[in-house]
Amino acid sequence: MAKKRKRSSDAPASAAVEKPDDSAPERPERTLFGFKDQPDSPAEPASKDAGPFFRNKEKVLITCSRRIIYRYRHLMQNVVSLLPHAKKDSKVESKQSKGSALNELVELRSCSSCLFFECRKQKDLYLWMVKSPAGPSVKFLVNAVHTMEELKLTGNHLKGSRPLLTFSSNFDQQPHWKLLKEMITQIFATPKDHRKAKPFHDHVFVFSIVDDHIWFRNYQISVPHNEIDKVDKGGLDTMTLVEVGPRYCLNPIKIFGGSFGGPTLYENPFYVSPNQIRALEKRKKAGKYAKKVKAKVRRKMHEMENTLEPDEFADLWKGED
Repeated sequence: MAKKRKRSSDAPASAAVEKPDDSAPERPERTLFGFKDQPDSPAEPASKDAGPFFRNKEKVLITCSRRIIYRYRHLMQNVVSLLPHAKKDSKVESKQSKGSALNELVELRSCSSCLFFECRKQKDLYLWMVKSPAGPSVKFLVNAVHTMEELKLTGNHLKGSRPLLTFSSNFDQQPHWKLLKEMITQIFATPKDHRKAKPFHDHVFVFSIVDDHIWFRNYQISVPHNEIDKVDKGGLDTMTLVEVGPRYCLNPIKIFGGSFGGPTLYENPFYVSPNQIRALEKRKKAGKYAKKVKAKVRRKMHEMENTLEPDEFADLWKGED
């Protein structure tokens, strides 16, 4: 039989050797601008004056009105595919009470902004760009619409990648353009570390002001990937821009102080509604018809005033048949 090992319960406490701590150091907290550095000495407390850390949680609700035509619906789908932080919802009836319904919908979907594509008479497209629930909100008329499927351009970029936003210099000239620039930046800029976003930039959103209209373009940043032609840091001369689409033009109509309404902060003095343009075109066409009618009346009056004398040779050959 094997002998039992004696248990030494009288072992001194000093004989026990403490094992070294092999655990990994605590990972620093991640912030919007990278990892937050920990203080060098653990005894040194964090400063109480430092404010709470800001994390961009921007979410955009994109929806449209009922009876929207296919072309404008495709434009809305293109915008949804360009914004990974966007949420798409079902159509909303375009009535006077659409503001309260959309504000409730934005709150239910936990969004802070809204892009509402409103189609009128199956001809005109209006875009509401809204910060909810306190505002402000902007109403645009959308012109010169060209979707990705329609253009068939050669540019291509990864879906969900973060865009670079560029603005023309005249956005800083007047207060209403500065407000529009800030709203566009908050809505179209993809938040960092968003779960659906890719952590790099490979395309550019270009917003330019020409003739008091905002023109939108989307370009791919094309970089050579050969081992020989690798781009150095800051080597912008070898990069090229290839257009992807879509294209559209925004004509600002009014800027409101609230969400989908409120006090008017700015009104475009050069805006002419599409209904007035169509009415002028009809009047021009009606003017052409009125000119034709007047010409016929003048011809009849001229014939009555200047009657032709009877032809003396008209009945010359009648009796010989």
